[in-house]
Amino acid sequence: QVQLVESGGGLVQAGDSLRLACAASGRTISSYVMGWFRQAPGMEREFVASISFSGRSTYYTDSVKGRFTISRDNAKNTVDLQMNSLKPEDTAVYYCAAKRSVFGEAVLSTAGQYDYWGRGTQVTVSS
Repeated sequence: QVQLVESGGGLVQAGDSLRLACAASGRTISSYVMGWFRQAPGMEREFVASISFSGRSTYYTDSVKGRFTISRDNAKNTVDLQMNSLKPEDTAVYYCAAKRSVFGEAVLSTAGQYDYWGRGTQVTVSS
């Protein structure tokens, strides 16, 4: 079992930055694909970013490309999401997810593909 705990959320103004962290425990995540998702009130959970087990491959949803950066430190068992130029539409609960890597430098963008989830951290961006 992998336990994931997100942190770093908060209330910021449009244009500000936040760095979210996901700390994993229970197992080393060095062989896991990791992802960030978000869910706004009344909306379905949506994909934000994914990173392959080695960190060599990343993938982002179009709305965050150029503003968000996903990274990982396998030695520390952590995955971060650096969020710059935040917009009010980025307001959501952000979730970290993990999936044991099945092939190559896979990245995954569908929630159902992940096996483990954190409880989320709230990000609120005011205009």
